[in-house]
Amino acid sequence: MAARSYGQYCGVTTAVELIGERWALLIVRDLLVGPRRYTDLKQGLPRIPTNILSTRLKELQEGGVVRRVPLHNCGLVYELTEYGRALEPIMLAIGRWGFQAMGDPGEDDVVTPDSLTMALRTSFREASARDLDIELHVGDVALRVTVRAGELAVAQLAPPAPPVGGRMPDSDPDAVLVAGPGIRHLIGGRVTPAEALAQDLVHIARGDAKTLDSFAETFRIDPVAA
Repeated sequence: MAARSYGQYCGVTTAVELIGERWALLIVRDLLVGPRRYTDLKQGLPRIPTNILSTRLKELQEGGVVRRVPLHNCGLVYELTEYGRALEPIMLAIGRWGFQAMGDPGEDDVVTPDSLTMALRTSFREASARDLDIELHVGDVALRVTVRAGELAVAQLAPPAPPVGGRMPDSDPDAVLVAGPGIRHLIGGRVTPAEALAQDLVHIARGDAKTLDSFAETFRIDPVAA
């Protein structure tokens, strides 16, 4: 448990004491993508001080949210417990809520493979999902994104995935999309696929415009009125 106590007997209070300390939720976010070594977590959270990362991991382990386990050929990794994995729908809801307030990125803001993966999971609409097999490039990050029968799978292509990152696809994608942070306007429904292309928010490096239409149908966060 975190050292700070709010002195209230309440489920919300307990949750905040477990995961409300600075950086804790971002550690949980990255572990929702998959098990990670300490060095993987540090690489995915480049601004976190090493002592804070160690402290948060210790607190999350003591709270039953995270555990440290051996993984074949990877040594010891951190992964979410069943209790920790129960945070996924909450994290996705927080991501959708926070999406409404996202503006332009700061000069030093970065997109990481895990943050982009969770953004796709946050905006994924199973009910209207189209079958897809694409590479998505945003800055230095490249992901292989496949949707089959309403099920989403994401694999990290670049930067090179750690051994715990999952199996890489062994075939070429149907399409390649290249985008910057402005892709959020397409996901947020502020522009149509045709407008995203015209405004250079997205570039189709391989494939056709129908692919972008399918992407926009599959990944969408509808705005909530203030």
